[in-house]
Order: sequence, then C-alpha cells, then structure tokens
Amino acid sequence: MYRRRSSPQKPQKSKKIIVAGGAGFLGSHLCETLLQAGHQVVCLDNFSTGLRRNIDHLERFDTFKVIAHDIVQPFDLKVDEIYNLACPASPPHYQLDPIHTTKTCVLGSLNLLELASRTGARILQASTSEVYGDPNVHPQIESYWGNVNPFGPRSCYDEGKRCAETLFFDFHKKLQVEVKVVRIFNTYGPRMRPDDGRVVSNFIVQALTGQDITIYGDGSQTRSFCFVDDLVDGFLRMMASPPSLTGPVNLGNPGEFTIGELAEQVIGMTGSRSRIIHHPLPTDDPRQRRPDISLATQELGWRPHVDLAQGLVQTIDYFERLLARPTRELAEAM
Repeated sequence: MYRRRSSPQKPQKSKKIIVAGGAGFLGSHLCETLLQAGHQVVCLDNFSTGLRRNIDHLERFDTFKVIAHDIVQPFDLKVDEIYNLACPASPPHYQLDPIHTTKTCVLGSLNLLELASRTGARILQASTSEVYGDPNVHPQIESYWGNVNPFGPRSCYDEGKRCAETLFFDFHKKLQVEVKVVRIFNTYGPRMRPDDGRVVSNFIVQALTGQDITIYGDGSQTRSFCFVDDLVDGFLRMMASPPSLTGPVNLGNPGEFTIGELAEQVIGMTGSRSRIIHHPLPTDDPRQRRPDISLATQELGWRPHVDLAQGLVQTIDYFERLLARPTRELAEAM
C-alpha cells in the first residue's frame, strides 16, 4: 500500500497558502504535505482535470479550504504564498481546448501574479520541461532557450508556459514580486488519472487490463521519470530559498530511460501478457528529455531519492486498487 514519507516538523509560524490546481495529481500531494506541516491551505481548482477524490481525505484538516475557481478569472485573498500548478499537463487534456489552455497559462499566471503583487505573497510557478521543446541540447540546462514549434499541436501548452515564465520575471523586475520558477520534468505516482495520456499511467493501465502496450515511434525516444514525493520536496525547498534565487530551476530525475525500456519494465512488474505495438510518433514529440539538476543540487541541496523501480511499485499498487473499484467509482476518477 502507498505510504507517504514522514512529514516535516510543524513550522514555527503557520502560513496561509494558495495551491492553484490543488485537486490535481501534483497539487493534491502538495496540499497534503503543506497541511501536514501545519499550514493553512486554500485549494483553487476548476476541476477540469483535477478530481475531488484526490482531496477528499484532506477535509479532516480544519485548515483546508476548497474553492472552485478558474484562475483565468481574477481572485482576491490575503495569503503568504502561492503555488501556481493550475493547467492541464497531459497532451490529450491540454489539446482538448487549446485556447483555454493558453488562457490558463497566461491570463491565469497574470491574475495570480497581480494577487501576489497586491498582497506581498511569494509565488512559485510550476513551469515545465516542455519549454525546451524537442531539444538540441542534452541534457537540458536552464540556460538553454529551447526548440519549440510556436503553432503546433503542443504549442498552447509549450508556448503558454514560456509566456508565463516571461510574466513571472517581468513582475519580479518591475514590481519586485518574489517569484520562484521551477521546470518540472516527467513526474509520476499515485493519483495520476488513468486517462491522462501520459506514458507511465498509459503503460500501467494497459498492462493491468491486458490491453496492448502502445508505443509511439520505435520506442528509442528517452524520458526521465521523477516520483511525486521527490518533486514536492523540490517545490518546498524552492519556495523556502533566498529571494535572490528566482529560477528557473530544473526539477526532475536525471535517470534516463527509453520508452521501450519503460514498457518492458512495466510488463515485467505487473506480470502482464500485453503485447507491445507501435503507432506513428506524434507531431513535435521530443526525442530526448533529461534534466541537468546541477543548479537544484547546488542551490537547494535537492536531488531525487526514489528510483524508477521503487516508484513504479507504489504507482502500480495505486492503479491496481483504483481499477478494482466498481465501474461507477472508476468512471468518476476519469
């Protein structure tokens, strides 16, 4: 059964913190960790991809509040810190309504930055390795400007996140807002949606249900997979870092695997008899993806501790229990 690592000791001073996108995969884990540390947490989510079931267990905290809100619209609340995790993060979801995805990245960031400016809150932007596009530099270092298609099927997310970074740094330079920007590389773990279209959840669900394992391309493209607990630890360290460290800072696991290797590992760990089949590679799908985390290690003392095999055990266990639920409950998780 999935168990979180021991939570940090309660802080000397409780903070009031907004987690935008707090009902999502990453947001729900962040909310949980912040609550366990003794903070007051306001979860903002429009529930387009976030799920109530991800945060139901947090209702026991009297310091937890959920507000159904789309950050494309302005929001006002006096808080100490803001984490902006609000945006569909998987291609099927962010491509479903690309205009709204761009609005979430750009207008949503603008609204939260204006809130931070009014209230003096420190604000962290969950940016993405997608800002590097299909990179010509490997591994990816923060000073690399990227190779991004501005009008392809992934552009609403890729360029939206790039524009959000621009807004963050301009608010810092012009209005002295304390900003923190992290670039997240592929992250996985419990509470991923079974239908989110990301490679780890796709392979696990397909393996557990006896479906063919779908690989796009020949499977030689690479990814680096970071377990959710490690990523949340990186968020907290970045938020607590000195004001001078604005980022961007890469957060991800530098272990690099081909998609074919991941498929074989999932099949082996689940005992599945699923076949591997190949489909054409989607437009603009990156060939290589691996973070250089030297900056995070040097400035935050951060590096991931959960290797892929350890993380897959917990993630497979989560999906086994989820898929065993009655059909109606499973439908609600999708």
